[in-house]
Amino acid sequence: MSFREEHELHKRRFGRNLGLGLVLAIFVALVFGLTIAKVSDNDFKVPAKQGATN
Repeated sequence: MSFREEHELHKRRFGRNLGLGLVLAIFVALVFGLTIAKVSDNDFKVPAKQGATN
């Protein structure tokens, strides 16, 4: 039993799907990382100005 050769259209479509999948995975990782950073960064405080005259 021999397998038929894959058509050129399927090869191009696979390349596009792979690229889109990688871009989506990077986007999801970026959103996840930003969410974790925002949720876990509770101790950050902006330093108060010293020497203010009011």
